[in-house]
Amino acid sequence: MTEPTPTQLLPMPEDWERALAVVAHPDDLEYGCSAAIAAWTDGGREVAYVLATRGEAGIDTLEPDKCGPLREREQRASAAVVGVSTVEFLDHKDGVIEYGPALRRDIAAAIRRHRPELLITLNHRDTWGGVAWNTPDHVAVGRATLDAAADAGNRWIFPELLEQGLEPWNGVRWVAVAGSSTPTHAADASAGLERAVRSLLEHRTYIEALTSEDPETYARGFLMGNATATGERFGGKPAVTFELFSR
Repeated sequence: MTEPTPTQLLPMPEDWERALAVVAHPDDLEYGCSAAIAAWTDGGREVAYVLATRGEAGIDTLEPDKCGPLREREQRASAAVVGVSTVEFLDHKDGVIEYGPALRRDIAAAIRRHRPELLITLNHRDTWGGVAWNTPDHVAVGRATLDAAADAGNRWIFPELLEQGLEPWNGVRWVAVAGSSTPTHAADASAGLERAVRSLLEHRTYIEALTSEDPETYARGFLMGNATATGERFGGKPAVTFELFSR
């Protein structure tokens, strides 16, 4: 039986100036998305990061009060490699983020502060495709980000944000979900791929706790492998995939 030809991915929109990436943990953006971000900042676009947690529960051998500050430092260094200077933390608890109004409000507030046209988050579905189970933190933050795109533009939802001087922002045009098992679009990773490897390597403490493989071999193999595989659906160019929702 002949296998169906994979659907070719569409290029990401280019007519925007500001993006906001909202994810659960330090390193979430570095596992694939940062190659696109490097290319976007090279082109003069503004990208800011908002993380729901400091990743304090992410390393078994480090107590949370020591792990959180270390992973925050690694995340700031990692973001700088791809041209991102604004990195904010919402201080939800790592591993037990709860989807609900409090999370939506915090993300809506960030959207109103940064006023992005493009909103970026990570896979909000139960799996990464097949039987690879996603974490509840990713699911909660991804889903809340999709919802907060609308919340940010409605003055009657979370009216307390108005009292903080955060006027509604209805300018989010797209929400791009990285790591989706059903991507629709892709961004050329050619120019940003080497920096994406260096960016992931800034999470050295986390990587060394995760694998016994040499950190650079691990990071390069993971990112290059994914980008090359994606390229088969994007004109042969290494690429980063997104499932793009329009608003």
